[in-house]
Parts: sequence; structure tokens; C-alpha cells
Amino acid sequence: MGDGTGPLRVALFSGNYNYVKDGANQALNRLVGRMLVRGLEPRVYSPVVDVPAFEATGTLIGVPSVPIPGRGEYRVALGLPRAVKADLEAFRPDIVHLSAPDWLGHDAKKWGQGQGLPVVASVHTRFETYFDYYRMGFIRRGVERLLKSFYGDLTEIYAPSESMADVLRAEGYSEKVRIWSRGVDRKIFTPAARDMGWRQGLGIADDVPVIGFVGRLVLEKGLDVVAATMAELRRRGVPHHLLVVGDGPARAEFEAEVPGATFAGFQTGAALGRAYAGFDMFLNPSVTETFGNVTLEAMACAVPPVAAQATGASSLVADGVSGRLVPAGDIGAFADAIEAYVRNPDLRRAHGEASFVRAQAYDWDAINDAVIDRYLALTGRG
Repeated sequence: MGDGTGPLRVALFSGNYNYVKDGANQALNRLVGRMLVRGLEPRVYSPVVDVPAFEATGTLIGVPSVPIPGRGEYRVALGLPRAVKADLEAFRPDIVHLSAPDWLGHDAKKWGQGQGLPVVASVHTRFETYFDYYRMGFIRRGVERLLKSFYGDLTEIYAPSESMADVLRAEGYSEKVRIWSRGVDRKIFTPAARDMGWRQGLGIADDVPVIGFVGRLVLEKGLDVVAATMAELRRRGVPHHLLVVGDGPARAEFEAEVPGATFAGFQTGAALGRAYAGFDMFLNPSVTETFGNVTLEAMACAVPPVAAQATGASSLVADGVSGRLVPAGDIGAFADAIEAYVRNPDLRRAHGEASFVRAQAYDWDAINDAVIDRYLALTGRG
């Protein structure tokens, strides 16, 4: 639709660009910021709220939406209404980028393909796995069929890790998969942010190994595995202190299941970096992530992760070298890995140092430049 002259115009569609902060929209905002630096003209279409979690990067156009039943903090866009479509047509994009397989994404895909434009999508989460956590696994197969229909005929799709790309190819989502990895802000996430005084202020003794967990407190983050693992460590008499960073609708239930844990609440910026650096090891049992930003952030702070052997983490963590990968949901294996770190400080220090080295390869500008270069190639500007 664009005329091939002037700045490359990118229409980006998001289910949540800035109204609730998460790893996916942090990546999207960074990508838009890099587009602006490189002289592109991005325009973002997403649900909006009166008081968003953070200021949006670039131009954000609100689309009609309603709260998701039972998860009112999230919203679902009601497709592409006439006024928004008129704005899109006036913008005259050269390429369409979808970041969620929702109604808005489906309508934007249909519109872009109808205009003969390249339509690409980034995959940010394992949506099909969510239903298992809410006792709705019976509809998972139908959801998978819908996702394959959504992604299957796009120009390209971008996975954040090789492990996720392998899943997309193997399960028949698409063969046109490229990698859009994730970076880490090494000014914030650094071993230098470790502050024992801060830990002491939370009532944690210096000689007690701290197990860190970071994320929204929702069932799909594997809170049941965290609770069961802590119970197993208590049963074994393994000294530890669980430090939870984050908030969410499952917090009260989770707090009751992990007695003695410290809840630091939602943290951001330098405070979040300080929290990570205050951990002695990091626990990530989730299988819903396609990359695992939290795992990378821990690694950048030289904190060894103990993560589920799932998409994302399996591309980040070298098992037995820079952390541990254990079978998803295997409470005994999680407890074994953590106990080994508790009993052997030299081992966790060595794995932490190896994690730090691996994290240095994840530079945001280089990672986002790779996506922008694909835009240019697909539109004949490369």
C-alpha cells in the first residue's frame, strides 16, 4: 500500500502494548524505539486504559476492547472497527506486524493480506498451554488448530528462541520461522546491584541461601510447582528462603502455600535489578514462555537458574554449566537441583559466573536490528 518512498511505515498490532507491564510488551516497545532510531515510522494499534502501566514508545492508537472475564486486568480487542481501519488506511503502511492471535490480529491480518502487504507475526507466549492451568485442557486442541490457521499463511513469523522455532516447525505452525531473540539491559541487571543491606531489611539473614522467583502471580507461571518444591525442601531440611518479586491475582493463595517466604511486590528498573542480584539462585518452573526474559535477567546478574526444560529456557541455559534444566513439573528434580546449589556454594558460584558470560551475548540493538532488516528485505528496501 505504501509508495516505496520515504520512511518505511510499520503497522504494529498488539493485544497489550502498555496497559499491563510484561516481557512481551517490553520487547515490543524496545523494537518500536529502535525503529524510530533507524528512521522508520511505526504506528501501534492496541487496547488502552486511562492509567497504563508505563508510557508507550511511539504513536499508539487505541482500539475498542473489553476486559477478559476472570482476568479483568487484561483486555481483548474487538477487532478492527471502521474508525481504526480509516486511520490505518490513511497511514498507508508498508508492512503489518501482528503480536497476538486475537480478534484484532485476525482482522489486521485479513486487511494486510487484502492490500497485498507483507504480514508478519511475533510469537510471545505459549497461549495453547494456558488452558491446562485453568482446567480447560479439553479445548487445547481446538486452540492449536486456530493458532496454526492464524500463523500458517503469514509472510514470516518470529520466534524468540531456537527451541520455540523448533516447536513451531515441528507442530506445523509454519516453516517460515526466523529468530527475534530478547536482550537484557546490563546497566540494570548486573552482579554489581547486589545489596546485602536490602536483603537484611527484608529480614533475610546473610547466611541463608535465597531462592528467587520473579513474575506475575498467576497460575500459568507454575506457582504450584514453586509451592510443592518449597514444601519438599522443608521436608528434606534444606535451609533456604524464598523471595518472590511480582504481584497478581493468585498472590493470596500462593502466599498461603509458601509459609515463611518474603513477598517484595512488583519491582521495576534499578529496584528490580537489585532484587535479582540479591538472589543466590533463581527458580523458573514455567512452561508457557517462548523465551524466558526473567531467566536471562537472572543470568545477567550472575545468578544460576533452575528452570523447566521447556521452550525458551532450553535455549538459554546450558544444563550443568550455567544453571540447571529439569523436567517440567518434576518436584523431586527441582528440589534436587536447588539442594545441590544450597549445599555447594562453589557450584552455584561457578554456574552463576557461566550464566553471566552467556548473558553478554544478548544485546537489544543488534537483536532488534535483525527484525528491522527483515522488514526492509520483505518490502524491497533491503
